[in-house]
Amino acid sequence: MMIRFLFKKGLILLFSLWIVATGTFFLMHAIPGDPFIGERHLPQEVLDSLYAHYGLDQPLYVQYFKYLNGLLHGDLGPSIVYEGRSVNHFIAEGFPISARLGVQALSLAIPCGILLGTFAALKRGRWQDHAAMTLSTVSVSVPSFVLATLFQYIFCLKLHLLPVARWGSFEHTILPTLALAALPTAFIARLTRSNMVEVLGQDYIQTALAKGLPLFRVALCHGLRNALLPVLTYLGPVSASILTGSFIIEKIFAIPGLGAWMIHSVSGRDYPMILGLTVFFSAVLMIIVFLVDILYTLVDPRIQLRRVRYA
Repeated sequence: MMIRFLFKKGLILLFSLWIVATGTFFLMHAIPGDPFIGERHLPQEVLDSLYAHYGLDQPLYVQYFKYLNGLLHGDLGPSIVYEGRSVNHFIAEGFPISARLGVQALSLAIPCGILLGTFAALKRGRWQDHAAMTLSTVSVSVPSFVLATLFQYIFCLKLHLLPVARWGSFEHTILPTLALAALPTAFIARLTRSNMVEVLGQDYIQTALAKGLPLFRVALCHGLRNALLPVLTYLGPVSASILTGSFIIEKIFAIPGLGAWMIHSVSGRDYPMILGLTVFFSAVLMIIVFLVDILYTLVDPRIQLRRVRYA
């Protein structure tokens, strides 16, 4: 049954990826202009040679099928703006940096958000609950780039504890990690709190409490698993976004991750770069959502039982 489930999900993933690649390709070519729009001072013969070199002089359907063929072989094409470098090269160079930063942010956001939300639910209606929810509301309301600049001002310019920007040692990752983790921490805390409050009102929780078990132990051992399903749903897209690079945070801290290259490719109208990074981002998102679907069956076995019953 699991093999059938994985096969079905795999087909859906491939079909979705094809839709994204196709839609992005035709939307990019529907935008007026071209990658050499800023090079009009060049002779027309040179421009024609550039179009021929990158295949932009061919009919659109020919370019599309050539792009799909390269995609099937794992070749995302050459960069137009950065001559001699391929999109695969930029991904291999930038993704490990973005992924490292994302893993650090998620490693901070997930446990902190779950613990904060659980603590607020256990102290429902008290000052601890109000303080935790106020903190999470502020974190959700303040944009990440505002937090990033605030952290730079306090910890770098005033206290001189951490470097302002660039990428190198672990110290360079602390501030961007905090800026990236603030929003998901707040969302996870609010989701965990609201669902934990609902779970704590269930009959099986009240029965466990009636037997004399401590509230904290009941919440962690019996209630937390059922309260985590909405959190898992949220973790799918937010994990993909963080792992592939936050454009604004990487720009503020001058981090050479994928986010920075995406911004440069859009401003430079680098078609292969935009297409390649979009497909890569989509693939990462779909794979993470696929893994989240598998985690559902581990967190709540009833989901798997329903699939077996109605398959």
